[in-house]
Parts: sequence; C-alpha cells; structure tokens
Amino acid sequence: MALTPADTRARYGGVLNNGVVTPRREQSWGEEMANSISHGIGLVAALAGTPVLLERAARHGDIGFTIGVALFAMSMILLYLASTLYHALPPGRAKRMLRMFEHAAIFVLIAGTYSPFALGILDGPWGWSLLVIIWGLALFGIILKLGRRMTSPLISTGLYLIMGWLIVAATLPLYERMPAAGLALLVAGGMAYTAGVVFFTLDARWRYGHLIWHLFVMAGTGCHYFAVLWHGA
Repeated sequence: MALTPADTRARYGGVLNNGVVTPRREQSWGEEMANSISHGIGLVAALAGTPVLLERAARHGDIGFTIGVALFAMSMILLYLASTLYHALPPGRAKRMLRMFEHAAIFVLIAGTYSPFALGILDGPWGWSLLVIIWGLALFGIILKLGRRMTSPLISTGLYLIMGWLIVAATLPLYERMPAAGLALLVAGGMAYTAGVVFFTLDARWRYGHLIWHLFVMAGTGCHYFAVLWHGA
C-alpha cells in the first residue's frame, strides 16, 4: 500500500516541501545513544552550574541581572533536558512530540542567553530593546514550531542564526561596557553554534554528524555561561 505524505512524515520524520516529502535518514541506535548521552552531560553541567551562576548574580548584580541569569539557567536546563529525552526515546509518537519541544527549546535558549546581558551590562534602552525583540522572535518561533507551521529545517535554522547574531546590533555598547575577555567569549560562543549548524544540516549524510553538532552546542553554551559568570553584570 502506498504511503501518504503524512504517513511518510510520521514514519521517517520527513519534511513536506511543495508536496514532496524529503525523508531524513534515521539515526542508528548508537548515534541516538551518543546524542542522548552528550546532552545528558550538558544537562548535568547546566544543573551543577546554575547555583554558582545564581549565587554570583545575587552577590554582584541587581535584581534585573539576577532575573536574567535565572532565565538563562532555565533555558539551558530546558534545552538539554528536552534533547536528552528526545534522543533517548525509540521512534514513535512520544519521540516526534519531544522533537518539536526540543526545537522550540532552542528558541528559548537563544532568548535566555540574551537575557542576563540585556538586563545586566546592557541595561537601559539597548538592553530592553534587545530583550523585547529577541523574546518576541522566540515566541513567534515557538508558536510556529509547536503548531507545526515551521516544518522546513532551513527556515527554522535560518531564524536561529538571525536571532543568535542579532547581538551585532549592540556591538558598540558592548564594546564600551564589556571587557575584551567577555567579548571574546561571546563571539566564541556564537561561532561555535554557527559552525555546528554545518553538522546539524548535514547529519543525514554524516554518521555521528548530529553528535558533533551537540558538541558544538555544548561549547557555545559553555562560552556564554562563563561570559555571564565573569562579565555579565
């Protein structure tokens, strides 16, 4: 019996583009376990690092910065938890649902990463403008993802990149207020995420390409974690 486009998407996780389903290569059990373990390590690191981040924010920052740090910590935990669970599950409805939540959580992580800087070192017109724009874009992306209105990986990945590099609009105030080491960590984190996108988009061709993407994500998060910890306020 011939499969309908909906059946094909459900079975293979394909994307419907102009009526044509492009199937994704199913990750092997070994790949999925590596994917889950890698972001499981990221989850443990995020949970362990959160108290340190919050304690330092409470001592060295004001209430706004502390709220921003809490949003960043929450977004890290959410992303790594969703990713760990998604990759650990066998194929089926639950895995497909968690895949949507994982992709929505990427929007949350991007906006969460902006929050401590927008409410800390950039506090004021620059910070509030960035905060409203980035969380607005994140909400837009989340609604489309969870509503299954954004099925093309190219569109969602493009939006992730646009949101991530929106920070260049605040280059001058950041340069004036943040030490060079903090700027270097911000840029390094952005470059890690961007470089990892190559492996994310080509993981259908490269075995363990998705694992490499995960490692770049963890490197990017780590850079931004220490930028917040040492230079955010």
